Amino acid sequence: MTEMGEEKYEASPSLMPSLSGADFRRLASFIESELGIRMPESKRVMLESRLAKRIRQLGFESYSKYVDYVFSESGKSSELINMIDAVTTNKTDFFREPDHFDYLLDTIIPAMSREGARSPKRFWSAGCSTGEEPYTLAMVLEEHRIRDPAFSYSIFASDLSSQVLAKAAEAVYRDEQIDPIPMSFKKKYLLRSKDRRQGLVRICPELRSKVHFSRLNFMDSQYVVDGPFEVVFCRNVIIYFERRVQEEILRKLSVHIRSGGYLMLGHSETIAGMALPIHSVAPTIYRKD
Repeated sequence: MTEMGEEKYEASPSLMPSLSGADFRRLASFIESELGIRMPESKRVMLESRLAKRIRQLGFESYSKYVDYVFSESGKSSELINMIDAVTTNKTDFFREPDHFDYLLDTIIPAMSREGARSPKRFWSAGCSTGEEPYTLAMVLEEHRIRDPAFSYSIFASDLSSQVLAKAAEAVYRDEQIDPIPMSFKKKYLLRSKDRRQGLVRICPELRSKVHFSRLNFMDSQYVVDGPFEVVFCRNVIIYFERRVQEEILRKLSVHIRSGGYLMLGHSETIAGMALPIHSVAPTIYRKD
């Protein structure tokens, strides 16, 4: 998922003035209106720290000159996306919140089999970050396909950050990142670097071919995606938005879930009090009416 988070304060480049209140408000207004992410005054130091590296790389003398550039015509086309990448944090893990994958295997997929339809099943990882979630999903679905060769699937994975999407498509991970993956899955679906000292693995090409990545902003008026989907995973994403925006996002996601399909949210997220065409069937698992 992509989110704004807290981090240790990193000093600004030497002799550079701090991010002024006016420039912070310009950035915060854009981030809140275009990305839907809350940006109160308490996030000012964090935002200053996040942008320091970009300012150094581009050689600007002040935050003010950088902000002016970001919102200039040339900056909008060349730097705005880098600013967005700089101020978003991505946290995810393989097999995070495993109850969802258990429910998928124990309840959802058997129901698909009983329906008898053999058309490819579509799944969506919305807020996929660096790819751990969609590749986890691919491993789980591939295990079922091995047992039932008539079963076929595809996974669409989206995120706001083009930077993390590039990492997700590359599908290379450090040894410590793959700890949650069962050993049997590691042997089947991971390829180790020839240089063992690097401590790197890559998702096998068979699984990589099942996942298609694309940039998507949850604040867009509508989502241009190739649905409908059997299951949409949108976990630990909406918690960082205002309640009104959360409901709007979930309503737009629901449009692309087939009737009888499912939405998975993070364990700290809820739809209580929202007018949505879905109902709870298990903790943070919802079925479309």
